[in-house]
Amino acid sequence: MVRNTVDKNDYIQLVQDNFILTNVENTGAMLGFGQSFPPLLKIILLQILPVLVLVFILINILRKTHLNKWLIVAFSCVIGGGIGNLMDRIAFGSVTDFFIIKLGFFKTGIFNMADVSVTVGVILIFILSMRYKNLQF
Repeated sequence: MVRNTVDKNDYIQLVQDNFILTNVENTGAMLGFGQSFPPLLKIILLQILPVLVLVFILINILRKTHLNKWLIVAFSCVIGGGIGNLMDRIAFGSVTDFFIIKLGFFKTGIFNMADVSVTVGVILIFILSMRYKNLQF
């Protein structure tokens, strides 16, 4: 929806200057890393490798019958967010990033909801691995 309705690099204040809607096409990875990579390297690192990693994670989740339910939720967030970004990248050659949050000295980079899903999943995996020392992956 942002790709079709918000002008490129527009800056729309949704909640004062704390929550901003914009439209940036990111042809790289997180925070633009790899935008200047050659096209073949981008395809390998930003499309093929993520597909392999996501399939590997999914297969392992499906094969293990006694995984912690929160670990399943965490991996599902990573897989879902990864698929969301991959769909954009494959269909359009870039990922649409559109949110910025500013709260006092805290300011995020430009991100999308798939990024949020992956980040929540990774944080949850980290917390679970610290909480349960013998957690099986």
